[in-house]
Amino acid sequence: MSLDFELDFDRQDRIGMGEAIFCEGKSSDQVAGILYAADRRGVSLLLTRCSPALVAALEPSLREALDYDPESRTAYFGTPPSVVSTHDVAIITAGTSDLPVAREIERTLLFNRCAPRLVADVGVAGLWRLQARLPDVADCKVMVVVAGMDAALPTVVGGLVPQPIIGVPRSTGYGAARNGETALMSMLASCAPGLTVVNIDNGYGAACAALRLLKAIKPAA
Repeated sequence: MSLDFELDFDRQDRIGMGEAIFCEGKSSDQVAGILYAADRRGVSLLLTRCSPALVAALEPSLREALDYDPESRTAYFGTPPSVVSTHDVAIITAGTSDLPVAREIERTLLFNRCAPRLVADVGVAGLWRLQARLPDVADCKVMVVVAGMDAALPTVVGGLVPQPIIGVPRSTGYGAARNGETALMSMLASCAPGLTVVNIDNGYGAACAALRLLKAIKPAA
């Protein structure tokens, strides 16, 4: 059965963010059809949750057209706009295990012309690490904090800095962590005022929330 792919070609003009394709659950043929449709229009796409197996199943010409990052499972198709915003967003992770989600955030921001500053492995089990790195992100306008297990890091950051904070629960930890559900509940129950929380492992959503905040803070000229 052939499908007509109704891509959101006007998203950039309408809300200031480029079209993104969630690849998990899509077949390689479906993703290929989307890429061909975008190519006919000369439109760049961000692919998320794009597994190495899916990329390997694409035709060689399509694979070669992708800027693929296996750690974040993201890919760029076409030529994304050049970066115009530098270090407006800080990405802070509790541990090294949080980097795949942090990289999804980073790649989403870069696709949308914003180069973030990444501070990794500063979880509360060694609080001095966070204290030592906070000066490095003091001038950032939005903080995105990724944490699994007990997910205490966003609350701690929220008590130390005035910027908007977006918490990203991570599906890391032993049994009681429940694949990120404990981290999600911990962030939702945070006593840090104004902490915003996205879904488990939703780096893309966190990056888009940061972009919306930046748009409100720095309206387009």
